[in-house]
Amino acid sequence: MKGGALRLVLGDQLSEGLSALEGLDVARDVVLMLEVREECTYVPHHPQKIVLILSAMRHFAAALRARGVTVDYVALDDPANTHSFTSEVVRAVARHKPQGVIATQPGEWRVLEAMRGWEDSLGLPVDIRDDTRFLASLAFFRRWAQGKKALRMEFFYREMRRATGLLMDGDAPEGGEWNYDSENRKRLPRDLIPPPPRRFPPDDTTREVMALVGREFPRHFGSLDGFAWPVTAEQAQAALDAFITQRLPRFGDYQDAMAEGEPTLFHALISTSLNLGLLDPRAACDAAEAAWRRGDAPLNAVEGFIRQILGWREYVRGLYWLRMPGYAKLNALEANRALPEFYWTAKSGMRCMDAAIGQTRDLAYAHHIQRLMVTGNFSLLAGVAPAAINEWYLAVYADAYEWVELPNTHGMAIHADGGVMASKPYAASGAYINRMSDHCGKCRFDVKASTGEGACPFNYLYWDFIARHARRFASNPRMSMPLANLRKMEGAKLKAMRAQAKAFLDQHAPLP
Repeated sequence: MKGGALRLVLGDQLSEGLSALEGLDVARDVVLMLEVREECTYVPHHPQKIVLILSAMRHFAAALRARGVTVDYVALDDPANTHSFTSEVVRAVARHKPQGVIATQPGEWRVLEAMRGWEDSLGLPVDIRDDTRFLASLAFFRRWAQGKKALRMEFFYREMRRATGLLMDGDAPEGGEWNYDSENRKRLPRDLIPPPPRRFPPDDTTREVMALVGREFPRHFGSLDGFAWPVTAEQAQAALDAFITQRLPRFGDYQDAMAEGEPTLFHALISTSLNLGLLDPRAACDAAEAAWRRGDAPLNAVEGFIRQILGWREYVRGLYWLRMPGYAKLNALEANRALPEFYWTAKSGMRCMDAAIGQTRDLAYAHHIQRLMVTGNFSLLAGVAPAAINEWYLAVYADAYEWVELPNTHGMAIHADGGVMASKPYAASGAYINRMSDHCGKCRFDVKASTGEGACPFNYLYWDFIARHARRFASNPRMSMPLANLRKMEGAKLKAMRAQAKAFLDQHAPLP
């Protein structure tokens, strides 16, 4: 194999069409794949997330070998493993003596920074290629963003619809509207039971990885019981097919709903496969559009699904690479509180929080409204430090990689970017959660009370948040209503709510 290229494939780059594999010479090139402890522990990743990535990597390596490709695979428990990308690439270069190293741009800034130093340290050319698996190139996003004061997803989404032709009738959107989000906010009826998502029982490879992860990371938050994520491209396609036929028709109506005992509702659960590279985003969008054109799914459902991929997913990636590394350091609301201990225990007493955190522990999954309007909303109201809540989201969800997690958390959930992404903070009291879920009726806290024993913490935390930032939000027209209501509020009531907010947060502060 001497004299060929060393081609690096990272754990979230498991795509046959990966740019690092373009022009692969089966006779001379070596594909390098690495399981390193550094990547499992820079945040304490959920065990299911680690199993998902490592199992998918091993399946992908087996598929490459079946094609006759030489794969140099360094396993986590290899005694010679140095457990960092850089040092393992150095060792692989010594083993294979390639003419150069070829890689695809990684999804995290810190990894790219390390890669940029490889050429000097290795004394070899290092070709870091664009990641072409997305529907918008980074150059496309930069051109769209150039000169704009506000980078709103909705307008980027419209450009993407025009560029791809998805759900378009000539130059106009199908149905006459770009966005049907207003139709997608229904509460789940009591007598409607969503069909279960497609599950994939672990095979021998996955069970071997589960045992390894259980031994190596016993203290990481999360359960391995019931692991059933897709770990191959074939399984990812089967998961998409099952969603399109069984759950897409009602996805739109209930995509913002929350319900006791229904963690997945009508959601697709394909973000893990998309973000690993097992599923092509254009293929997912095409499948949904085809269902609408056949009459198998309504337009509001299909548009909502496509917007999540073509709009949000592409938008947050573009924003991440446009604004990093400074974006991660922003803290526009000067939040500095430690993450409450119940983000790890699911024992806050708030039924909505404990349901979202409990299912996160069990499944490494919670849908976007649970992340934004429950756990994210709470951290916003409480003033949790951005680094703390960002680390939590990155650690606990199976689909979380920094390029997608950071903008969603920093910009949408906690408004740490000061309005780069959203024109106002997504702050809400208990009334929102009561409207979109059935949690409040069974909660020990009273969603209609804002002070006193048994009052819903979201209520007094909301008004404490508004009061704390009243001056900051005074010039924001979208915050005029809550600020007007704050001015009308009796001073004694506001004082009582703010005191109760402090007492609650102090009670749930993590142990030193």
